[in-house]
Amino acid sequence: MPSLGSVASNGTSSEPKQLALALDHAESLARDDFLAGPSNAAALEFIERWPDWPQRTMLLVGPEGSGKSHLAAIWSRAAGARVLAARALDGAGIPAALATGALVLEDLTEGRFDEAALFHLLNLGREERAFILVTARSAPGGWQAELPDLASRLRALPAVVLSAPDDALFRAVIVKLFADRQLIVEEILISYLVTRIERSFAAARTAVEALDRAALRLQRPVTRALAGELFREP
Repeated sequence: MPSLGSVASNGTSSEPKQLALALDHAESLARDDFLAGPSNAAALEFIERWPDWPQRTMLLVGPEGSGKSHLAAIWSRAAGARVLAARALDGAGIPAALATGALVLEDLTEGRFDEAALFHLLNLGREERAFILVTARSAPGGWQAELPDLASRLRALPAVVLSAPDDALFRAVIVKLFADRQLIVEEILISYLVTRIERSFAAARTAVEALDRAALRLQRPVTRALAGELFREP
């Protein structure tokens, strides 16, 4: 598992790292690569408790990049669940979506899904005693829905919430994002990013991607100096 121990921290300069190739970088969603901390401990425990859930349909709520999809991927492998984007939910495809008895419904967003199809999915899931894990960036309890029965059903769903990361987890996430791109960077860069960017997983992902792209474009290593230039340090 990537850790802060993989970052040079002796305060001395090191040889420039090799520049990464301009390839697509897939983030590892394996269980061993999930970085646990106080902000996501309850969600991880909930996923690992399956099938001992309070209800068979559950919500996993957290901001963009907080680890919802990673946890959903861990669960989908354990449960043999299919994965479906909420925006692609269609009434005709619901029986097939529940064919394995488990489904991840990803990124449910207010106003961006078929209400009738979701209501049908929840009803059929209950009838067939299927497990459904729904991920969303905000709890749907306050959403406006045209179908009153759907609104009440969404309000009743139990939710597990991922919160903002603490300092140690935020640093570890940044290291992992670099490692996913096959980049090992110095501690001084990690410390700079922790204090410079918004404390969110989405901001960390954006910053790491921007640094990698800039390094490739300029044919330079990913360093604290490059980050200072990129983020327009005064």
